[in-house]
Amino acid sequence: MREVKWIKLGVTPYLEAKDIQLKAREKVKQGFADGILITLQHPPVFTVGSSGGFDNILIPMDQLKKKAEIYEVERGGNITFHGPGQIVAYPVFNLEKWQKDVHLYVNMLEEVVIKLLSDYGIAAGRKQKYTGVWVGDEKICALGVAIRHWITWHGIAFNVNTDLNFFHLINPCGITEFGVTSLEKLGIVENIQSVTDKMVEKFREVFDMDIEEMTLQDLK
Repeated sequence: MREVKWIKLGVTPYLEAKDIQLKAREKVKQGFADGILITLQHPPVFTVGSSGGFDNILIPMDQLKKKAEIYEVERGGNITFHGPGQIVAYPVFNLEKWQKDVHLYVNMLEEVVIKLLSDYGIAAGRKQKYTGVWVGDEKICALGVAIRHWITWHGIAFNVNTDLNFFHLINPCGITEFGVTSLEKLGIVENIQSVTDKMVEKFREVFDMDIEEMTLQDLK
């Protein structure tokens, strides 16, 4: 059985979370665990992936920077938003312990969220040509990963009760023809930590692993 550690954080600045991911990568590389799963929320921030995305900003940059931070990042994909009310999950997994298959890994991340939504009675799925998880024509979970030496980082962003107005400032993930949704918009009101706990249980199920909590101190 694969052994994964879970770091459960609150609202964490983007660059601080990036540093935590890098430390987690080193621990996984050293064999501390088969993977480390980090869950948190971010203060308002826009991130631009390796596919670009500055051309998908719909307001002047100086106005955008007054509303949220903005960073270019290593993950795949285009521009997206992170903020309070959104569960960000960063799986730092050694895929040699699963399968060295990027497409399978992305599929499994999507499956975690599809199964989670099923528990709320929401039929979600995938959309051809686009990553992430969709409810009809609205995306509820964005996905962008980076993999180096078969160790993953970055991950998924699932809207629970996120302020969706931020998404109106950009073309999320470079997509113009479809929208964005959240659990709250779909009529589900639940504490974000309760949703996080349920998501982690779906990670355990989909990735077939044992999971145990750890603290940031354990990364040192």
